[in-house]
Amino acid sequence: VYADFDCDGIPGAAVLSDFFTKIGHANFEVYLPHRDREGYGLHKDAIRELAERGTTLIITVDVGTNAQEPVRYARELGIDTIVTDHHEITGALPDCVAVLNPKLGSYPFRELCGAAVAFKLAQALIIEGKRMNMPRFTATPTGWEKWLLDMVAIATVADMVPLVGENRALVHFGLKVLQKSQRAGIAALCDRLRLRRSSLTEDEIAFSIAPRINAASRMDEPDLAFQLLTTTDSNEADKLAAHLESLNARRKSVVAGVVKQARRNVSARYTQDARVVVLGDPEWKPALLGLAANSILAERSGIVCLWGRDATGRLKGSCRSDGSVSITELFSNASDAFEEYGGHAFSGGFSVSHESVHTLGETLSRAAEALELSKTRDAREHDALATLPEISSALFGEVSRLAPFGIGNPKPVFQVCDIIVTGVRRFGRDSAHIELQLECRRTGSRARAFDFFRSPEGFTHAPAEGKETRILATIERDSYRGGLALRLVDMLKPA
Repeated sequence: VYADFDCDGIPGAAVLSDFFTKIGHANFEVYLPHRDREGYGLHKDAIRELAERGTTLIITVDVGTNAQEPVRYARELGIDTIVTDHHEITGALPDCVAVLNPKLGSYPFRELCGAAVAFKLAQALIIEGKRMNMPRFTATPTGWEKWLLDMVAIATVADMVPLVGENRALVHFGLKVLQKSQRAGIAALCDRLRLRRSSLTEDEIAFSIAPRINAASRMDEPDLAFQLLTTTDSNEADKLAAHLESLNARRKSVVAGVVKQARRNVSARYTQDARVVVLGDPEWKPALLGLAANSILAERSGIVCLWGRDATGRLKGSCRSDGSVSITELFSNASDAFEEYGGHAFSGGFSVSHESVHTLGETLSRAAEALELSKTRDAREHDALATLPEISSALFGEVSRLAPFGIGNPKPVFQVCDIIVTGVRRFGRDSAHIELQLECRRTGSRARAFDFFRSPEGFTHAPAEGKETRILATIERDSYRGGLALRLVDMLKPA
């Protein structure tokens, strides 16, 4: 099982590992390429190593759709390949036993993540094995595969695929499994992060669980996260969870430094309405640049691309889009600028030569202009009006019925008027976050509002104590103080 090193490929590898273990097939191993030493993709060196160990079949997870040469090389070494993947198809398919990709043929939902495609393979094998009356499969209880949905839910949320259609069902039921998960690693991680397993949400996947899984490949070895998800030893799980938490703390510190430097460079080089931002530094670690790009994109619209230098000296980077233009379309329209590239509509990665990197900004700007990039994310848009007294548990319950939230199904944004700012406070490391105390001008009702990595100047209308304002916000559970809080989207002048 050859899986990508991120929080889609690793849970997908856990899906197939659990499946093979369940049917009593022990003659398999999981191979996760190293993010820095090898990078994304199906690699010939790895294939040669696997061949020397006697491998005769490779099943990929979250990789391989465009791997024509590696698959051909595997066949020359006597290895068959089954590709399970969900990435865009940019050329001829590899000549292998089978390619499973929802973007092929007439499958009714094209936006599955890589782990979900691996889950579909496990489902199909169980169905076919039972039909053929094979003992290993007939001994598997009907419906057992639903216990794999915790991994599918984590991967679907983490990989930022649209939470619409079938993905909503997979995450909805995957959360139910996750809340009852008997995985030692999930229990250890939740205990360490003080997460209540019985009420885990997609937010806790996105902001707590997924970053720790991704920290393994970004800061150390991806196998650490795979071991966490598959171990049955609670002591080992505790040690792995502690190690991943330590790695994630280091990761946050390094990313914060990159974001701080990138923000300064953005302010110096780009106007707020610039469509494409491209920044780089040979000292930046490529594995962390997707996270940094997300932080920069949160403060502007369009596309943000950041590049750095990996351990082998190659220049690699990550791009993030607000959805106004597809990253894969952008890359295709500027393909000559890259040595390698791939990804999804909202995110992608690339490698670039030392020569082309100097003109990458201009190249991507021209490509974006050709695609007629338009700013579709208007900070002043909202879904409904509400007063501060209406921000209640009852309203939160109604909103929660629309969950799970994510790409394609964002949380409803409320415009709240007639409020006075009674307190403004910065908090967190380097005072990077903001907290406001709000009071309804008519009723005196109070509420707490906050946002991460925002300064007062980062809003359309900077908050000032004692002044009237309007806010755009989502309703959140307040994990810090209990009850409910408002997560700020923007602040506007009074109507």
